[in-house]
Formats: sequence, C-alpha cells, structure tokens
Amino acid sequence: MIDSRKLQALREKYANASGGDIFDPHFASVARAQFTGSDRRKWPFAGIPTLLDAPYRADAQDLPDFGGLDVALVGVPMDLGVTNRNGSRFGPRAVRTIERVGPYDHVLRCAPFSKARIADIGDVPMQSRYDLALCHADIEAFYKRLVGAGVRPLSVGGDHSISSSILKAVGERQPVGMIHIDAHCDTAGPYEGAKFQHGGPFRLAVLDGVLDPERTIQIGIRGGAEYLWEFSYESGMTVIHAEEVPGIGIGALIERARAVVGDGPTYLSFDIDSVDPGFAPGTGTPEVGGLTPREVLELLRGLKGIDFVGGDVVEVAPQYDATTNTAHVAAQVLFTILCLMVGD
Repeated sequence: MIDSRKLQALREKYANASGGDIFDPHFASVARAQFTGSDRRKWPFAGIPTLLDAPYRADAQDLPDFGGLDVALVGVPMDLGVTNRNGSRFGPRAVRTIERVGPYDHVLRCAPFSKARIADIGDVPMQSRYDLALCHADIEAFYKRLVGAGVRPLSVGGDHSISSSILKAVGERQPVGMIHIDAHCDTAGPYEGAKFQHGGPFRLAVLDGVLDPERTIQIGIRGGAEYLWEFSYESGMTVIHAEEVPGIGIGALIERARAVVGDGPTYLSFDIDSVDPGFAPGTGTPEVGGLTPREVLELLRGLKGIDFVGGDVVEVAPQYDATTNTAHVAAQVLFTILCLMVGD
C-alpha cells in the first residue's frame, strides 16, 4: 500500500501540474524547447515532414555560409549505382515521413536541437536523373561547398555509392577514419564500365586518399559476396562479420571500434541492410542473419565522444516494406548519429 505521506506529497506537487510542468532540471531544459505555454506541443502528424522534424532551410543552399548551421541534414535521392533492386532514391522521402523520432535520446541524455544549429536543407541538386557520373560530380561539388563553409553533413541516401563523393569533401584536407555498419564491405572494383556503384565506394575513397583504411572498421558483414572484399583486408581495414558479434559482445565491439578510429576525425556510414531483413526488409540487397535494431543502437550509443565529422544512412528502399519499419529504423539511427555529432 502506498505511504500516505508520499501520496500527499505527490498530490501537492503534481495534481495541478500540466504535462509541460517538468521539475527535474535536466528534463525541464528539454521540455522548454518542446512546449508552447503550459502543455501544447507540435502535433507529430501535422505540417510538412522534414528529416527528424528539423527546421526546413532549403534557402541555406544559396547562402555562402549555409545559414551558419552546425549540422546540415541532407537528402541524396539517387540510386543509379545499385546492383540489385532499385528504389532507394525514395529513401530520403520515406525517412522524412517518419513522424515520431526524438527529440531526446534517453541513453545519451541528448536533445540535439537544443544544443546546435541544425536544419534539413533539402536534397542535393543534381543535373541528371540518368547520368551516374554526373550525379557524383554534383554530389562532390555540393559537399565541398558545405564542408568548406564549416558545416558537418548528415545525409540520407540514396544508394551507398554516394558515400565516396561525400568523403571526397569530408576527407579533402585530412583522410578520415570510418565506422561502417553494413552487410557488405563495399570495397569492390569498377564493373561493366562504371566507376561508381554501391559495392565499391570505400575502395574509391581509399584510392582517392580521403579515407584511412587502418582507421576503418566494418561491422555486420555477411552474405555471398565475401569473395569481393579482398581490398578491405589488404588495405588494413578491420572487418567484423555479423556472426562474430554475439561472441565478441557489443561492449567489447565498442571498445574495438573506438581503438581502431582513435581520436582523429571520423565518418559514420550506416547501410540499412546491416539490419536483419526480418526487421528492415525495405532495401536493395537484403542479407539474412543481420544485426537487430537494439544491437545497432547499443553499438552507436557506445561511440559517444568520437570526433564525428559527418555521417550517412543509406539504401532505404521503402516500396519493399509496407509496414514502414525500415524507414523507422533508419530515422532512429539517423537521430542517434545526430546526437553523437552534437555531443554533450
């Protein structure tokens, strides 16, 4: 039975309080950014959808300093580099429609929009929906402008080939390390006359001198394409297969990832096919036997404090998932990466 004095104290404190009356100082600081008046919050199902419900600043693309943003959320709706099922050009739109992620991460104790200037600045403008090489030239030029203005990019693809051209901007001054969570190493060579394809962005990035392979760890690797990934091993990347994860344990895996990338600038690339298709079927190259969403979030949250200079979430192809679960997982991962980029 509840103690009568405790019940009386609770009644005195909460009986006439509204939903927006938060007394814990930390929680109250989060609530102040969410409530208008005493108990009114923005409806999650109303208004124009944006990435993570961030302010929409498409005009920032036309400003030399991109509006003074700290982090820009960017869509890259291009999937001309797929080897199997297409459709990830709709990934940014699908992630934008997820209506309830954030504004607070209870593990990282982070409300990123209260700590940094963040906006959805729309999609990378590309000149052709047909020309893969021209799309990559446009991506590279856009991100060089963005990074040159001192803005850190967090992107939603699109197929994984986009990462090589983003890295040419992020790693232009100094090669970056990378934490790469994926079913595939994506270090294959050109195929059928195409330099750019989603199975080879990280070989290109190493050869371009913008990605340090010895500061790169690839986690969740599995499936029948292992014979294509010799470049990962020869270049010095650390490869962790999905079936190794339970034996290693998430805690030890976090420590290994932190040791590999060290204190230097680091990029985080997340392919939704790292997650088992039982949880996230909406992707172009599904591989059975993947990570669970809870494992992914535990792993990511353990990376707090790393110097993340950019990141991406790629390969969401929503038409293969009527439940929207795939896009929801992607949005939650995007939010967690944002928290890591913003920090304390």
